[in-house]
Amino acid sequence: MTALAHDTVTLLTDFGTAGGAVGVLHSVIRQFAPGVGVVDLSHEVAPFDTRGASVLLARSVQYLCPGVILVGVDPTVGTGRRLVAIEVAEGRAVFVGPDNGVLAAGISMLGGAERAVCLDNSEYHLPTTATTASSRDVLAPVAGHLCSGVPLSELGSELDPAGLMPGIIPIARHEGAELVAEVLSVDRFGNLQLNLSPEDIELVGDQLTVIAAGFRRSLRIAASYEAIGSGLALVVDADGLITVCANRSSAAEELGLGIGDPVTVTVDEGDAPASVAVSVNLGPRPKSTSPSGGIE
Repeated sequence: MTALAHDTVTLLTDFGTAGGAVGVLHSVIRQFAPGVGVVDLSHEVAPFDTRGASVLLARSVQYLCPGVILVGVDPTVGTGRRLVAIEVAEGRAVFVGPDNGVLAAGISMLGGAERAVCLDNSEYHLPTTATTASSRDVLAPVAGHLCSGVPLSELGSELDPAGLMPGIIPIARHEGAELVAEVLSVDRFGNLQLNLSPEDIELVGDQLTVIAAGFRRSLRIAASYEAIGSGLALVVDADGLITVCANRSSAAEELGLGIGDPVTVTVDEGDAPASVAVSVNLGPRPKSTSPSGGIE
């Protein structure tokens, strides 16, 4: 068997697993690259949720195997938007997906786009007249061809990486003494991940008031979920982001907050009800390390 140029394809879609769409992607990829490994990062992104997919990709990408990363979250499938392939990390990874901003954050995490093409060479697509199955008919065969050694330049017209759609993950902003953030994601435990890093919080202070949905809470940073005790606290999660958490219960349910809801963080004014937590010192986020063989 001929050695593969890439031996892993990672999939991220909003297809769900009840139908056969995911299995078809696996099979199409392996038709063009027999022996390639296919990793299912997730197929449970909420339907059409490009922002949620972008967040998931950004927080996962540094741990993914080198190879091709296929993202099939595309509310405008069948329209004139471009499908693209984008090379990063000196060719150790290639992203394929729609040019709708969903790829941008993950690409940025790996140092930015180095080369890009529009996937307009139909020689490397499935022969079909369908217009609403681009993940199956274009992205999956392209991923297989890339793994089997087809050069990026053969897949379509060259693009200027600076002209790709920008990211869709919101950035927190300062408004006077306040830091205005929002909920990026809610995990199955009800933890509310904010678009804030420990460095952002350091600029505000370690006595914090969180204001959202008509309530004010005085919260401290807890060293762990168990250290929260009763009530709520802020925890630095596995992604290095600030998360509003409760110990063994759902902060999302208690506060009535969900993805996209605004959250303001400011210096504790001493008049907000306190939540019990253990205070820890905030320092710079540790430099992330990838497992052996990772993309970085």
